[in-house]
Amino acid sequence: MGALWHPFASMGLVDGHEFVIERGEGSCVYDTAGNRYVDATASLWLTNVGYGRTEIADAVADQMRHLHAYHVFADFATRPAMDLADRIASLAPDPGSKVFLASGGSDAIDTALKLARRYFDEIGQPQRTYFVVRDWAYHGMHASGTSLAGMEPNRARHGPLVEGIVKIPWDSIEALEAVVDEIGGDRIAGLFCEPVIGAGGVRPAPPGYLEKARRIVGDAGALFVADEVITGFGRVGEWFASTRFDLEPDLITFAKGVTSGYAPLGGVVVAPRVAEPFWQPGSDVMWRHGYTYSGHTAACVAGLVNLDIIEREHLVARALDLEIVLEDALDSLRAHPVVTEIRAGTGVLGGVQIDPELVSEDQGVTGRAALAARDAGVITRAIGGGGLQVSPPLVVTEAEIDEIVAGLRTGLDAVA
Repeated sequence: MGALWHPFASMGLVDGHEFVIERGEGSCVYDTAGNRYVDATASLWLTNVGYGRTEIADAVADQMRHLHAYHVFADFATRPAMDLADRIASLAPDPGSKVFLASGGSDAIDTALKLARRYFDEIGQPQRTYFVVRDWAYHGMHASGTSLAGMEPNRARHGPLVEGIVKIPWDSIEALEAVVDEIGGDRIAGLFCEPVIGAGGVRPAPPGYLEKARRIVGDAGALFVADEVITGFGRVGEWFASTRFDLEPDLITFAKGVTSGYAPLGGVVVAPRVAEPFWQPGSDVMWRHGYTYSGHTAACVAGLVNLDIIEREHLVARALDLEIVLEDALDSLRAHPVVTEIRAGTGVLGGVQIDPELVSEDQGVTGRAALAARDAGVITRAIGGGGLQVSPPLVVTEAEIDEIVAGLRTGLDAVA
């Protein structure tokens, strides 16, 4: 028996039956027996520049040789942390934004929730404590993210967590308007919104939804929090989905693609109006929040080199081209007898929906389809509502996309 407790795993079934990945190259990974798999998941949506980037590894190793890490609390700083924050701010949709660094996406969500409430307290509106979240949303697994979960199994049986969370249908503007009226616009702190719902099934927002939701939240005086942990750093054909959809969010949470997973890092992009009360020259206002690894020096170097690669290889524009290629390729699965929907068309993201009736009758069907696809050389995974995830690295080739579709078809055939 091993000691590693796997996230989101039935350990009584997993222990002793681990699928061990040994190395990666480009869009593929290899197990300990040397078998090759096209990774249709980019691990957990994160390896945007692909595997085996020695340029990042070498830069991080060099940084670690002379200063692996130092904190950035109070007036302490390191040059990589300062440079990365400046770089991310320059890519943000709102000029003059500030960047708070953390260790990953769940940290980022926790940071955003606390900052929103602290901001309103600072400007004299402490009654704004409610947050709106959409069905199928995934916002990490800290206490805040668990409370914000739009997938009930993710927050069930953990007892009381963060109060003041209101869930609405993921695609209904009318429901958002009703919540604002019911709670009162002056009591809402913000809406947490994935521009494309990820783990909840790869669900692009209906046309016009994001823009209307942004306007409703803004009119209520609340904050629009764009959760771009998955969609950031090129995944949807822009540095941020917020730019693509002209959202001008108040807060953007990010992680994953900022380092392509070469080191754990995340954070929050803070629009100028939210940062302003804390950044007044000469003011002694302090926000008592932060993490040991906020601005971790070596992780920030990984981020800087990763962003260099994305820029140099034009991977943001490539994602926009691959959007069409991927959608067309996945469309060939639409006629499969167990498929009821293909969700794609926003960047390098796709979801293949297995018949909900079949899923309701057999909760394990999606997992078995993913396992059969893996046996055929393609790694996918079950996502919310009984779908299969497609989010390969942005360096994926068209031939590899064809391999992904073939592997998915094999997985679907196995459960037909």
